[in-house]
Amino acid sequence: MMVMTSRKPHPTSATPPSPPAAPGPEARRPAHPAGHDVPVPAAPDHPGPDTAGSDLAGPAVRPAAAAPATEARATRQRLVPSAETAHLPPPGSPRELLDALPELSLRIELINGRMIVSPMGTPEHADAAMALYDALAPVAKLHGWRAYTGNVDVCIDGPRDAATPDFVIAPVDCPRWGTRELLSTGLLLVAEVVSPGSVREDREDKPDLYARGGVPVLLVIDPLDSPPSVTVLSSPKDGRYQTATCVVMGKPLRIPGPINFDLDTAIFLVEPPAARAAVRGR
Repeated sequence: MMVMTSRKPHPTSATPPSPPAAPGPEARRPAHPAGHDVPVPAAPDHPGPDTAGSDLAGPAVRPAAAAPATEARATRQRLVPSAETAHLPPPGSPRELLDALPELSLRIELINGRMIVSPMGTPEHADAAMALYDALAPVAKLHGWRAYTGNVDVCIDGPRDAATPDFVIAPVDCPRWGTRELLSTGLLLVAEVVSPGSVREDREDKPDLYARGGVPVLLVIDPLDSPPSVTVLSSPKDGRYQTATCVVMGKPLRIPGPINFDLDTAIFLVEPPAARAAVRGR
């Protein structure tokens, strides 16, 4: 939020005013009552020639004085350009916009050039990711890898799309894009838990995205399938996974190299034990 200084000073006495002097830079600023926020017009798409120091330079502005902090106001202030960045051009692509955003408590992904903003998942969604973490964390530790559940971002090497998988296994020295995104070509495995709001992305868009990015193994946990299923995709080539194995949730599933692990997918079931036994017997 930005405010501007006043053009017309309030009179301080009843004495007649002195003859007006030549207006200076301060006098040319628009008048607004002190303490009132004034919207600042957006910069034009095609800025004109440099007019600094002339009458065409536009009104001078200064940051708004600190107000009683609320969470909403603090968020807005973080999104306002600072004095150091106000001269920079606005983001010209979804990737540049994502890089310019502050840390937010939202899941923000770039899928095929589209920016997708969604809230964090449900407790059941987190349960599935944590169940996978519990199963594969010992494997990662044995090889000196790192395992993460939904708290790291991935940059797809090539198109520079961005995703936030529900589970990731990566080597300690996995290369990064910037400071917060792991490069997809350095990953060992990613997993996605299908949610009601991301069915298309998790089932259709992300498999191709991860394959283009060179992720060797993708695990798709789909509790919304009928019946619920778990699919492992591997051997990416020319933007597609060449191998896919799908099992009914509750059946064992072999995760190929570099993981090489037999996963008991019953860990993702939320039904009572009797229902799990029925699924295993199919």
